[in-house]
Amino acid sequence: MSGHSHSKKIKHEKDATDAQRSKMFSKLAKEITLASRDGTDPAINSRLRVAMERARSFNMPKDNVERAVKRATGEGGQNAQLQEMLLEAYGPGGVAILISVITDNKNRTLSEIKQTLASHQGKPVEGGAVRWMFEQKGVLTIPQSSPKEELELLAIEAGAQDLFWNEDGSLDVYTAPADLETVKKALEEKGRVSESATLDWMPKEPLKAAEKVSSANQKLFDALNEQEDVQDVYSNLAS
Repeated sequence: MSGHSHSKKIKHEKDATDAQRSKMFSKLAKEITLASRDGTDPAINSRLRVAMERARSFNMPKDNVERAVKRATGEGGQNAQLQEMLLEAYGPGGVAILISVITDNKNRTLSEIKQTLASHQGKPVEGGAVRWMFEQKGVLTIPQSSPKEELELLAIEAGAQDLFWNEDGSLDVYTAPADLETVKKALEEKGRVSESATLDWMPKEPLKAAEKVSSANQKLFDALNEQEDVQDVYSNLAS
């Protein structure tokens, strides 16, 4: 399986600028605040636990995390009206795209995304038009700390549904959404600690596209990721 989120590569950039980190922390804070509405105890609230683990993978300061949780309980009410949306679109060459958004101004966000799509040969589509091409999966990223065959076997024994090796040598372990935490703990018991644990939208049938099409879509992904309300961008492009 391939076709990961197009927002996560920044965490591997050691020289990320302060502006990039600030923007990422803002996105993570929204994710944590929204998740905290279902309870502020990560031991009980699995969505909050995943959001906090993602924040740690980006080295988000603990104070930022705590402030984001407090906003969900009414402290610092500027985020009281946050809502999430999963927008659908086509990119250049008919590439299917899902855009995960958290915003406090739906009309502004929709307008900005439509403008970005239009300026990069993309177009928004009605809900359901491309979502059927994806399925949600739990994704654990494990650094390669042992031979590939050994790590693959451990992941399968832990309950992995599928595996994908990244160019940097790390292994993506795919699970059913409900099994993410169980598989993560099983691997930790074997001494394999994940770099990140997320719930992502994965393409059912990854699309192999010409370099020109892939390049044009990457420019669109980058432009979308520059928008503060965009949390993640997923496509059916094969990695």
